[in-house]
Amino acid sequence: MNAMYWLILIIVLVVLEIITLGLTTIWFAGGALAGFVLAMLNVSPVIQWAAFCVVSLILLFSTRPWALRYFNSQKKEKTNVDSLLGKTAVVTSEIRNLDGEGEAVVNGLAWTARSEEDSETIPEGAHVVITAVKGVKLIVKRKEEG
Repeated sequence: MNAMYWLILIIVLVVLEIITLGLTTIWFAGGALAGFVLAMLNVSPVIQWAAFCVVSLILLFSTRPWALRYFNSQKKEKTNVDSLLGKTAVVTSEIRNLDGEGEAVVNGLAWTARSEEDSETIPEGAHVVITAVKGVKLIVKRKEEG
């Protein structure tokens, strides 16, 4: 296969990668680069295509998981809700999960609150630690004294 075709394929794959930003075609551009190099060395087209397939698959399976982990870790945005985890709240209405009742105040805002354990009842005025936020509900546990 003519080296010019490999060069065109490399350009098309890189442009597709730039447009999609999905880490899907860049691995095949690497394979096309291998085919291009072999075409420049006048190696048979069958070996060029075999090299394209092998190099593309090696790049895909060896570097894609790492690349996805690296790029996805950069995109996570923390919200104000994340700052509530571990904070102390005051129960303003007795928390009874089985009855669907309970409220706590944190940072001056009232939230619906539920205990981590369904069987646990937390009385009004108790101090609790926020362990999670599910939707608009605080998931809390009684704060250890001391």
